[in-house]
Amino acid sequence: MGIRTDIETGGITTVTVDYPPVNAIPSRGWFELADAVLDAGRDPDTHVVILRAEGRGFNAGVDIKEMQATDGYGALVDANRGCAAAFAAVYDCAVPVVVAVNGFCVGGGIGLVGNADVIVASDDAVFGLPEVDRGALGAATHLARLVPQHMMRTLYYTAQNVTAQQLQHFGSVYEVVPREKLDDTARGIAATIAAKDTRVIRCAKEAINGIDPVDVKTSYRLEQGYTFELNLAGVSDEHRDEFVETGKPRSNSNTRKG
Repeated sequence: MGIRTDIETGGITTVTVDYPPVNAIPSRGWFELADAVLDAGRDPDTHVVILRAEGRGFNAGVDIKEMQATDGYGALVDANRGCAAAFAAVYDCAVPVVVAVNGFCVGGGIGLVGNADVIVASDDAVFGLPEVDRGALGAATHLARLVPQHMMRTLYYTAQNVTAQQLQHFGSVYEVVPREKLDDTARGIAATIAAKDTRVIRCAKEAINGIDPVDVKTSYRLEQGYTFELNLAGVSDEHRDEFVETGKPRSNSNTRKG
């Protein structure tokens, strides 16, 4: 359980997330994921990184139960810093990162996928940000890299999901395949990239980041500032408590507890 790195043949390094049952990553795990992705990119023998997950889904975001079981704001701060580190690691990795998305990809998963270079997904994959239902904000920066602007706003406000097929239509998902073919599909596109001159590809990754119209790290930290504001106001705790107790969003977000 945790983050696993496997060095494969042909210049491919695979980083696997495995936090049963739903890959809700604890605070420490986000930092470990960041280190694994960055370390892989620093290895001159790595030409491309595949980021994948075991289990029911690719990512369920932060571990809200861990957050609510911890006194004070330490877990919240760690989770936010950990997410920022992991998202940035995918973006800053010296080589292209191919993500293989199985099942659900929500919350923090959007931050990882939105900053990746190539996305392949299983035909049952869904993507979404339930942040407003958890009393939080964040990763609109990354969702906006997957869907057009007004679709992003609609999905963000409603906390609805989109399918892999819809994202393929928008051009952000490269290929949609049955789940049993997902890993082989990711390795196929990774092998195509890995076969190129890694000196050129590494420069290409840096150049593409350099001409990116959005500063993804600064914009995400701006979003997180509003999450901290909601926490200080007590709003976020209400929503997280409700989720931990019922597994569902609050039915009336304008009604305070007590």
